[in-house]
Amino acid sequence: MVAAGARAFLVALLVATPALLMPGTRAETTQMIALIGLVAAILTLVEYLADAPSLIEFRAAPPFNRIRFFSLALTVILLTLICRGAVLPTPLTDGLIGFGRMIGEAMDFSFSPVHLMLLAVPGEAMVEEIRPLAGLAYVISLVTILLFVALVRILDWPLGRGAFNFWINLPLYDPTAGGDILRRLRRDSHVNVALGFLLPFLIPALLKAAGVHATSLSWAEPQTLIWTMSAWAFLPASLIMRGVALMRIADLIEEKRRRAYAQADLQAV
Repeated sequence: MVAAGARAFLVALLVATPALLMPGTRAETTQMIALIGLVAAILTLVEYLADAPSLIEFRAAPPFNRIRFFSLALTVILLTLICRGAVLPTPLTDGLIGFGRMIGEAMDFSFSPVHLMLLAVPGEAMVEEIRPLAGLAYVISLVTILLFVALVRILDWPLGRGAFNFWINLPLYDPTAGGDILRRLRRDSHVNVALGFLLPFLIPALLKAAGVHATSLSWAEPQTLIWTMSAWAFLPASLIMRGVALMRIADLIEEKRRRAYAQADLQAV
């Protein structure tokens, strides 16, 4: 109960962080964010209190979800501080803006995701404001992916804490439907990795098309900007992590089958 409550509180706090740190948040925005944070906290509490989750994957295979949460939290907090620094500058925010601008300029080359995101921004003045956010968010997502891949390769995730429970960790995955489970796991792994690779390029194009043919995104609204940049960087990283995790589970199942077949052959002899 305590662990589930702590997770629910952290999720609600993450949702409310931009509104808490940014000055001049409107009352209507605060109420909407409070409602979203409450729903997210209740969902997290129910999922972690239940014996078997219904939505959250890899619940019993830490630190998969912890890495994702801290990556998103770090992205949101740093982007919020940078946006706050534009209104209420401090030595900390000035340092973050300078660091983010340096990373953004390094990542802003032809056909890079950061460059494409900046092309979707209307106005040259907004480009200079958004470049530190885009560069910092994308670098955090890359570091997150590399950290998880190292965890899988070096620390033998998810076997570090014992046997892997397929039913609890993949509640949305039915291993009895649609042919061989290995083929499905590897196919889904490839799809997740491909989508994760393509999304940083597709999202800017979709934002640009929405600005031309539909309602344009309010780039001047700090909270909208923070969550847009966070989602643009976090969702692809999360998909790639899921793809790597599914491939790892497929390898474990294949290894277990190989041992079972070898043992059966020995018994037959």
